[in-house]
Amino acid sequence: MAATPPICDFGWKPPAFSLLATDGKMVSFDDVKGENGTMVAFICNHCPYVLSIVDRLVATANDLNEKGIGFVAICSNDAVAYPDDSFENMIPFAKQNNFTFPYLHDEDQSVAKAWDAICTPDFFGFNADGELQYRGRLDASRKEPVAGAKRDLYEAMVQVAQTGKGPQEQISSMGCSIKWK
Repeated sequence: MAATPPICDFGWKPPAFSLLATDGKMVSFDDVKGENGTMVAFICNHCPYVLSIVDRLVATANDLNEKGIGFVAICSNDAVAYPDDSFENMIPFAKQNNFTFPYLHDEDQSVAKAWDAICTPDFFGFNADGELQYRGRLDASRKEPVAGAKRDLYEAMVQVAQTGKGPQEQISSMGCSIKWK
């Protein structure tokens, strides 16, 4: 079932986390924080919304990195009920999709709960001071790519990097609801 997160709560500060990445390292927000901002994406391996954007997600992460914006993805789905989203399956998923950013496992779902993550994908964009400035969509695509779609997330985060402020007008992401235990 499709879910839609709320629009940005400007200035909200992220609760701390330290989660296991697919490379075997423990990673925190401070570890991925970029000089000009940070993007945290809640995704998973099986969601058709994520699968339809994964190539553009990786390209966007790479483009943001060039702008001094850190990027990390977190999988919080119940891996018992959804084994495709297990940590063991996250490792090949990250490799097959050429992730250039840490992919973290929120096994106990505490991070997703603390952040009030709603769906996959759910994007949280922070300025250099760690204040939320973007909680919108990647682009106009949902489960089907839209040719020539405006790069909402990329453009918003470039604005955040340049000004410290996100756009006042944001369109929510949409995706499969987080699979809670």
